[in-house]
Amino acid sequence: MGILSERTSRPCKNSYQANQSPPGQRICAGAERLAAARGLSARAPDRALACACAESQSVWRRFPEGAGLRVAAGARQAGPRPGSGASAMPGMVLFGRRWAIASDDLVFPGFFELSLRVVWWIGILTLYLLHRGKLDCAGGVLLSSYLIVLIVLLAVIICTLTAIVCVSMKGTICNPGPRKSMAKLLYIRLALFLPEMGWASLGAAWIADDIQCDKTVVNGIIATVVVSWIIIVSTVVTIIVVFDPLGGKMAPYSSAGPNHLDSHESSQLLNGLKTAATSVWETRIKLLCCCVGKDDHTRVAFSSTAELFSTYFSDTDLVPSDIAAGLTLLHQQQDNIRNSQEPDEVISHSPGPPQEADLDAELENCHHYMQFAAAAYGWPLYIYRNPFTGLCKIGGDCCRTRTAEYDLVGGDQLSCHFGSILQTTGLQYRDFIHISFHDKVYELPFLVALDHRKESVVVAVRGTMSLQDILTDLSAESEDLNLDCGVQDCSAHKGISQAARYVYQRLINDGILSQAFSIAPEYRLVVVGHSLGAGAAALLAIMLRSSYPQLRCYAFSPPRGLLSKSLYEHSKNFTVSLVLGKDIIPRLSVTNLGDLKKRILRVIAHCDKPKYKILLRGCWYELFGGDPDNLPTELDGGAQGHLTQPLLGEQSLLTHGSPTYSFSSDSPLESPAKYPHLYPPGRIIHLEEEGTSGRFCRAAARYSARWAHESQFGKILIGPKMLTDHMPDVLMKALDSVVSDRAAYVFCPPGGGSNVDVVCQLQPRALAPVARAPVWTSHPHPKVPNPA
Repeated sequence: MGILSERTSRPCKNSYQANQSPPGQRICAGAERLAAARGLSARAPDRALACACAESQSVWRRFPEGAGLRVAAGARQAGPRPGSGASAMPGMVLFGRRWAIASDDLVFPGFFELSLRVVWWIGILTLYLLHRGKLDCAGGVLLSSYLIVLIVLLAVIICTLTAIVCVSMKGTICNPGPRKSMAKLLYIRLALFLPEMGWASLGAAWIADDIQCDKTVVNGIIATVVVSWIIIVSTVVTIIVVFDPLGGKMAPYSSAGPNHLDSHESSQLLNGLKTAATSVWETRIKLLCCCVGKDDHTRVAFSSTAELFSTYFSDTDLVPSDIAAGLTLLHQQQDNIRNSQEPDEVISHSPGPPQEADLDAELENCHHYMQFAAAAYGWPLYIYRNPFTGLCKIGGDCCRTRTAEYDLVGGDQLSCHFGSILQTTGLQYRDFIHISFHDKVYELPFLVALDHRKESVVVAVRGTMSLQDILTDLSAESEDLNLDCGVQDCSAHKGISQAARYVYQRLINDGILSQAFSIAPEYRLVVVGHSLGAGAAALLAIMLRSSYPQLRCYAFSPPRGLLSKSLYEHSKNFTVSLVLGKDIIPRLSVTNLGDLKKRILRVIAHCDKPKYKILLRGCWYELFGGDPDNLPTELDGGAQGHLTQPLLGEQSLLTHGSPTYSFSSDSPLESPAKYPHLYPPGRIIHLEEEGTSGRFCRAAARYSARWAHESQFGKILIGPKMLTDHMPDVLMKALDSVVSDRAAYVFCPPGGGSNVDVVCQLQPRALAPVARAPVWTSHPHPKVPNPA
């Protein structure tokens, strides 16, 4: 790390000499004072500080007057320059390579091991002092020597661990300067493993010799040997976990710094890193999904997923704990902003009287068709929802011998699924046209049934439940579709569009829809799904719309990154999406993920608290709540407006200018061509929780329903319910609550004065009648085009 090369320092000096504006001089003066405070040598400003000053002057010109203090704060938060003897990036560099762990990640594991070692040391010392008079047996001298050396060795290890924990508590995520001695301490700690391993091996050998001494001493030594080997094995596992396959390529970059390479060299290095990262991610995914298969679709999905991960995760120097701290701070910041808003700022966009009048009818439809979307998951979801009685109710179907009548439903791999589907929907076996649980990459399970209550043919597509489905989800690049829908820009999520095309071909080519409408020609077609199934259902509805004009689609918790802008507008005519609370999936897209990364970098760069305090306070806040104003989310506790300014601290977290990173929080996030902005399907009903029902308690939760605009889901919201709000059983409970609440209203007659009691009566209110399609007069089996 040491001194910058002459080739690099020369342009820095030239830039420093060429930029002598008063703002730049003020920044350089501040940088010199910071350097002096850090104890840098007098020669440091000649090289490293010259670059810092030149860069600060170029950044200064991008700010309005008065923003310089924030730039200086960012420079201070970014930590020492690469020439100062400490890495300017959070990831630690040991043995010439970068590791997926930061120098401030050792507080909690170090404290845990320190506590264990102290208890161990006290126990061994007590054992030796109380039983040293009983070591005059055969082999007692060896045991006595073993205990004495072990006591000394443990004392040295305890001192080293104490120093590691104390140093790890210093500084901030973006300022590792106070932790620059961590590497030396870790080298010492790792070196102490050698005598510890040797001594543990000797102890095991002596025990194996069956030494005839006091049983208490022998048992204590056995426990010591076991604990020693447990710690050694745990350390080896930890090293394997934090090993970064790209660390050898990142280490030289960390030491040189991205700003000390010219644009051509930096671009070449970034491309090389992305190529290597893609290969590493693809290898990881293949190992994780080794049982998925090796067909063409799977190989394409592996490549698409690896490219997505490498694009959005290879250009930052963040370790997992940094991301956890950033999410914690971001949650507090979002809650703080929301609490500071006026009530009228929080109210959703009003879509107008016609849609408000239609809300009750659509909610009742959602409540009804959600049963089909849940049934498509089969027996796992049914058992999860009914843990005590579910197995008893469907156990007979699992063991029942198939009959010819049972086979009429078609499909394959039904096992226990059919019984759970009957229990969830309340239909009879003869109401099902087709049930398939065939599951591969880009090929989703689905069912087709006759719903006599709503006079509809229901197609329900299953959501994510397997590794194959996850690969379909992560094939997130955009794909152009050839659709006969009168829309020009027909692009959509590649993986989900492939899955929708598979279901479309099965429905049409296998004659499944023709069979259904031959039985009930006057029924209309309804397509439903949850999560991944909701996205596939929305695209399937677009494909079938031209042939079935009365088609309706209900998408429950659909992914945001699904449709192009024009397809999104087109889908409003026949698709309704339902979103619960802070559900992450309807807010999750590739562009929103890039926006989340940008905000994590910003909030980390602004926070001046050590990571362990952020995580401790964050855990307390997530579990028990509290006032977000009492928790630090920005540097120096300034106004929230400061968070909109770019800081040098953020740049220190990037290995290079990311194609997905934008310094301006107000402008739309730039997106690569393969990952354009995509939108959720149809009109959106948002179920919002009213009041506070506890961090995890659902029993008393009450919800309100309103029409929402897609822009309300343009950012990922962090919270303890961002994942649970996506679960289908939670969504079903929320729907039950909303529909029952809207089926009644409170009528309060006007009071005559302050002393007059107002009597409120609860009276039923009928839901608006469900709009029903007219009876079909066209041929029940229209000719359906096959989309390319």
